[in-house]
Amino acid sequence: MRPHLQLPGSFKISSLAAVLVSRLMKPQLQLSQGGLIIASFAAIYFIWGSTYLFNYFAIQDIPPFLMAGSRFLVAGAILYTFTWVRGAARPTRRQWGAAARMGFLFLTLGTGGTVWAEQWVDTGIAALIIAFQPLMVVFMLWMLFAKRPSAMVLAGVGLGVAGMALLVGQQQFVTDRNTMIGMLAIIGSMTSWCYGSVTLNKAGLPQNRLQGSAMQMLMGGSILIILALISGDGQRFSPDLLTWKAGLSWLFLVIFGSLVAFSAFTYLLQHVSPDKVATSNYVNPVVALFLGWAFNQELITQQSILAALLMLAGVFFINSRLQVKGKPPKANNSGEVMGNRKAVGMAS
Repeated sequence: MRPHLQLPGSFKISSLAAVLVSRLMKPQLQLSQGGLIIASFAAIYFIWGSTYLFNYFAIQDIPPFLMAGSRFLVAGAILYTFTWVRGAARPTRRQWGAAARMGFLFLTLGTGGTVWAEQWVDTGIAALIIAFQPLMVVFMLWMLFAKRPSAMVLAGVGLGVAGMALLVGQQQFVTDRNTMIGMLAIIGSMTSWCYGSVTLNKAGLPQNRLQGSAMQMLMGGSILIILALISGDGQRFSPDLLTWKAGLSWLFLVIFGSLVAFSAFTYLLQHVSPDKVATSNYVNPVVALFLGWAFNQELITQQSILAALLMLAGVFFINSRLQVKGKPPKANNSGEVMGNRKAVGMAS
């Protein structure tokens, strides 16, 4: 018989998450600034790298749109309550509208589409496709804002395109219709995320980063719940059949994936340059590949490894030419990713 899980009450979840968030946002209580920076890097490297696998575990019992939507609604409610207690200003209707637009791009399409695709695409492969994101951002900046990249950046884009072609063109993917649909869905999700990242500064979100992120989680999560109701996810979900593995994976995504890692990300953007934060683009796919192989019996082919090396080399070339000197700019940030028009990373 499958073990059942009774999820803790919202009060217990909120209390635990509030403690974790407040400790990250108040470094003087626990760690020195240097120690907290190291801990924050560990969080965005390993927690965000592991979210692909935990998403997969969670959707085994919770349909994808319902799982992602409920995750963001709960995390957004906790984060919004946290900012309200700390005296954040009441958002305007226009700001709520901006949060709905960006939440749709980042979380409904960006994360929700990726979670949906993980029904057929291995978690490590999904992470490798998303590693293409910084290269797509360069292309969008060129097309939308006439920001022509340098020769070094173009070389990085070329390496990334070659790596993506090598990854997607593997025989086992091309011959499986569902896998190809899933991979195309992830590419579409990444495109939505990138478009949101290059238009974020003009979105009109609140100046308070945490508040803006909470609002995006609430709005993006609400749209995902509506999609779950339309698609029948709600009817397919049975709480009586929820296993400990899926339930704890959902809880991990709420507390650590959406709250702790995001708080660490926000803290890093305030204390180190975005270029250093962007190193998560190199680490997250490696973590996801290893975890998928170790805990989900996912196959890593030599072609996948070569594709990964080409794509990550491309990201390195791009980041090496986009150095940001001085104090990082203060800009609004999305639910889990960006600091400015330079790609910092996409979390699943």
